Amino acid sequence: MSEKAILFDMDGVLIDSESIHKFAIVKAFLESGAALTDEQYAPYRGSPDETIMRELSLHFPSSRLEVATLLRRKNYHFEAHEHRAKAIPGAVEFVRWAKERYRIALATSGTPRNVRAALQLLGLEDAFACVMDRAAVTHPKPHPEVFLKAAMGLNCAPDECFVIEDSLNGVLAAKAAGCKVIAITTSFKRAQLIEVKADYVLDSFEEIRALLA
Repeated sequence: MSEKAILFDMDGVLIDSESIHKFAIVKAFLESGAALTDEQYAPYRGSPDETIMRELSLHFPSSRLEVATLLRRKNYHFEAHEHRAKAIPGAVEFVRWAKERYRIALATSGTPRNVRAALQLLGLEDAFACVMDRAAVTHPKPHPEVFLKAAMGLNCAPDECFVIEDSLNGVLAAKAAGCKVIAITTSFKRAQLIEVKADYVLDSFEEIRALLA
């Protein structure tokens, strides 16, 4: 394989924080008088908080939900429970393995504050040569900006990069950037990841390492 770099998503790829994000978002809506269902939330897994709050608030026009209030409440509940997040099995070991063989970057929709907290929890504060988070981009996934900037930060062309993603929007963004995408089935079903044209769909970091080795 000719790829020189690996661009990692964070939530759902390195750290299992999705259930905490969901809890905090549902709680924020409930405190604002809106009961969010699993079906309403599901398509937005892996999306930036601003996108989730803005678009899901449209389901409750009579509640007059304010995005800023929802974000504030969500952040409060997430930060109170984020210590419960755990590493995706094999993720930390894989990052350390990959760092010896590839240029590696983090390309995430997470906020700078959440990225710092997650990397500290994982013990990966100094692992990545380049970190692109929500504050570094104008357009969230599925726009390719975050991956294009991460590749640039590693001095690589997008077609020299693997992207490891778990979300549908993330796969779409990476494909639009021109990267080769490895999708891991931590958040979405295999059929869904195949449908959005992931190049590889694998179930674990053990499988990803076997592929790259």
